[in-house]
Amino acid sequence: MFDGIFWDNDGVLMETEHLYYQANAEALALAGVELTLEEFCRISLRQGESVLDLAAGPGQGEQGGNGLRRVRDEIYYRLLGEEARVMPGVRDTLERFHGRLPMAIVTSCQRGNFLRMHRESGLLDYFDFVLTREDYGASKPDPEPYRTACARAGLDPRRCLAIEDSERGVASASRAGLTVAAMPGELNRGGDFTVARWLLEGIHQLPALLGFDQG
Repeated sequence: MFDGIFWDNDGVLMETEHLYYQANAEALALAGVELTLEEFCRISLRQGESVLDLAAGPGQGEQGGNGLRRVRDEIYYRLLGEEARVMPGVRDTLERFHGRLPMAIVTSCQRGNFLRMHRESGLLDYFDFVLTREDYGASKPDPEPYRTACARAGLDPRRCLAIEDSERGVASASRAGLTVAAMPGELNRGGDFTVARWLLEGIHQLPALLGFDQG
């Protein structure tokens, strides 16, 4: 059915989005700002903007800008090393697809954080290549990440499938011409996934959907 599959990382392969919320919440608390989960989902996951802007204002100074970002990044990096986990069902699904068609990861994650969370994941050998935030210019929802991935793989976007969990990711892949299967987790529920061909409850549905349900 498809010539290649491109996978988002956070929320699809790795269970990390709650850690990013925690890191932002802890950093903002130092500036006297309480970050709710609802605000995080709306500002960060759906709009793709920084929740640290909630601390912007008179008197915030360095701590409210780059200083606060550094604190957030340090907390997040620590959490990734301690608590990042592979999403349920991912290994079994990747095993069924591996070697049967090209696969790559297309993520907005910084390379350092990506390597940190995958240090012991055992997933990277399933993929032909990985594109992190440093590998393209405009980030999701811009189509550039997926256009770059298809060009590197030498594949027609119209013959490729993207697996995404966020509204921004689905928009990026769709605008690049890929077919999209959306698997919104708890933090992304409520987003607009109308441009996705499939809206799935979990990764366990993919093999049968694509005709890979037999070993």
